[in-house]
Amino acid sequence: MPIDPVLLKIGFLEIRWYGLIYALSFLVGSLIAVKLGKQRNIRKETIYDFFIYLIPAVVIGARLGHILGPDFSYYLNNPSRIFAIWRGGLSFFGGFFGAIITGIIFCKKRKINFFDLADILVIPLALALIFGRIANFINQELYGRITNLPWGVNFTVAEGKRHPTQLYESLKNLIIFIALWNLHKIKNLPRGFIFWTFILMYSFLRFFIEFLRDTSTFIIGLTRAQLIMIILFIISSIILSKLRKNIKTSAK
Repeated sequence: MPIDPVLLKIGFLEIRWYGLIYALSFLVGSLIAVKLGKQRNIRKETIYDFFIYLIPAVVIGARLGHILGPDFSYYLNNPSRIFAIWRGGLSFFGGFFGAIITGIIFCKKRKINFFDLADILVIPLALALIFGRIANFINQELYGRITNLPWGVNFTVAEGKRHPTQLYESLKNLIIFIALWNLHKIKNLPRGFIFWTFILMYSFLRFFIEFLRDTSTFIIGLTRAQLIMIILFIISSIILSKLRKNIKTSAK
């Protein structure tokens, strides 16, 4: 049976697992980023300052990404639900691009190389996404298609046993986190190598998990997310190929 999305209720006040997990993810993420920032000579004060701008940018971007997606007509007819973030509905793409834009502006003002910051932030991001998908599971959203597999889950909001695609994605993010954590230990990697490795791994693994999600297809049997994943995979593959050539050249 799914876990109750409400952790604690006092009168009209509800504390939901969803919000608590995301809040803790930002907290733990900032602490990890501070530790990793030392490798790129980024002071902890700079990291903390960035998170002041990052948190609202990610939340607003993630919410807008969700609202402007396939459920746009629902929010158009129910505008009061637009701000009900505690009920779920945060888009990875919206939040990620919100973070990218904020990072570019912040780095330009602070005269920091963008990829110095991006390389260290995608590591705690991968960790946060592990627990973020567990939050989706508890919130009974982003579930998969009907399945007869023994680990299928009966969600109260959907008919039949479903693929727990939220947990598949959580495992995917764990794999990415382990890979990036080991990668950051390698010395003299080109700037941006860790960032683009994150993009490559995320887009590749997400593409296949998307087949199991209960999402309508957009074109040629693929979802909107899969089309974005293909583009990101191609871009990251090309850039990483060039960065690997730089590693070989510098090693000679």
